[in-house]
Amino acid sequence: MLQDFTARTDPSQGPERLARLRAEMAREGLQGFIVPRADAHQGEWVAPHDDRLAWLTGFTGSAGFLIALEEAAGLFVDGRYRVQVKFEVDTTVFTPVPWPETRPADWLRDKLTEGGKVGFDPWLHTPDWIARLEDRLEGSDIVLVPLSENLVDRIWEDQPPPPCGKLRVWPGHLAGKSHDEKRRLVAADLAAKGEAAAVLTLPDSIAWLLNIRGSDIPRTPIPHAFAVLHADATVDLFIHPDKVTAEVAAHLGAEVRRHPPETLIGALARLEGLVRIDPETAPLRLWHALEAGTAVPQRGPDPCLLPKARKNPAEIRATTAAHERDGVAMALFLHWLDERLARPDHGLDEIAIVRRLEEIRARHPLFEDISFETICGAGEHGAIVHYRVTERTNRPVRPGELVLIDSGAQYADGTTDITRTVLSPPADAIPRAARDAFTRVLKGMIALTLARWPAGRTGADLDPIARGALWRAGLDYDHGTGHGVGVNLAVHEGPQRISRTGSVPLETGMILSNEPGHYREGKWGIRIENLVVVREAEAEEGRRMLGFDTLTLAPIDRRLILPELLDAEERAWLDAYHARVFEAIAPHLPEESRAWLAEVTRPL
Repeated sequence: MLQDFTARTDPSQGPERLARLRAEMAREGLQGFIVPRADAHQGEWVAPHDDRLAWLTGFTGSAGFLIALEEAAGLFVDGRYRVQVKFEVDTTVFTPVPWPETRPADWLRDKLTEGGKVGFDPWLHTPDWIARLEDRLEGSDIVLVPLSENLVDRIWEDQPPPPCGKLRVWPGHLAGKSHDEKRRLVAADLAAKGEAAAVLTLPDSIAWLLNIRGSDIPRTPIPHAFAVLHADATVDLFIHPDKVTAEVAAHLGAEVRRHPPETLIGALARLEGLVRIDPETAPLRLWHALEAGTAVPQRGPDPCLLPKARKNPAEIRATTAAHERDGVAMALFLHWLDERLARPDHGLDEIAIVRRLEEIRARHPLFEDISFETICGAGEHGAIVHYRVTERTNRPVRPGELVLIDSGAQYADGTTDITRTVLSPPADAIPRAARDAFTRVLKGMIALTLARWPAGRTGADLDPIARGALWRAGLDYDHGTGHGVGVNLAVHEGPQRISRTGSVPLETGMILSNEPGHYREGKWGIRIENLVVVREAEAEEGRRMLGFDTLTLAPIDRRLILPELLDAEERAWLDAYHARVFEAIAPHLPEESRAWLAEVTRPL
């Protein structure tokens, strides 16, 4: 299923919908209600059934939340979405609030000076998020009230039904381990800590553990399900029976018992002993269910997170093949785009570019889907970090501007994510400031690629490496430098990340993006992104060291580089990278595209 370009929301409906929500708040005796961009699984992408924030406000970003009060409605968004939100919502009724700079508790204290009750849906918030908010509200006479019914659902008459996509088996030769091996590996960790079971709420954890894939979320092959992994390595899987085919049932076997989702709360109440639940990712409703039963809730991370993130050799081989395949598609696309943009009458707009890229990728028989909605921002749209073109926002590509294209694919053996910023001729029309910023972004990407670090360091330790060249010019970007990536799973995978908040030590086998950028609101955006995998590096004086190998294979637009800003090591890396791209990709291209690739990957 490729992308459509109809707007998913109608901002003009926001005021009327907010008024109806406030009427429901008054009916419940509430002074406020919190609407997160979340589902019960805390996924970045949500099914249409769970897209409550977008339906209510018009905001379609992947993170944020609304606090609706009787006289104010604060829409909290981070640095990625502060340009986008201005285009998507009616700011006369919804006030964008910079987050996390502004804490929700401080905003509530300022708005509810006499206190009040603020409702929330305990299925959509984690124990830690609510606990932090309650701690900051202490002494304010503001009380958080968990509700048994979501107030947005109450007023959303045509709310889509919950998803019910079919499961499929993830092949053993790609997984590298059977689900029996994985269950016993993770269960041994529970037993070693004296835990009787762990509650699993993250769909990609369940998919990884059981070697299955789902179809409940567009672009991400995961199933909506919950599970309890017991210390004896058996699993209770809570999933709609219509999702389970005969093949999947046989694959799961007798040690994975299946139950309807509505039996989950009762099953949790009957558990005994120490039961691990992740307070950062599980819904508060499940924590309450454990507290009300005979188990002792034990705070701890999802036990699948790290084993899933540490890709085994089979997974790395699989995704390496997927990236080489994607490199061929990118070369065909970039060749087409380069030739078309060179024509004065090219007639290209953002939608045409997206359609062409997705059509080229879809030609391959192992292509399953795009891995997220393709970002194609021409000119000023490139400054909207997660811009999604629609028929309403579509614009032509004009001469002498930058075009930012961030895209990826789900192949049967891997997940890709790549960003390239390219030139729409003439080159001499590009401002020197944009070429300077492009080169500094490239320097940051190269610096992180070449980094070596002692084992045990986190993504927060590495994040400044990618920003150094920008910082020296007084520039920066308001997003993380890198996110984790799955293998035929989520294109944004935790817990690994390269950012100011990246607290997890990086380990061999982890796949991450390397994507510094820079953005000028109203003018242009620049981002260059490759995926990398953590590997062992040469030890120094007995100290274990780690480094990166690059998975992504696609040329970087040399016309936007100021060569005098690159040092000898950076030039050598770029030339070697381009030589590798040509060697891997050229044999799979037709003659004209091969000649084009030879030209754009020649030494700087």
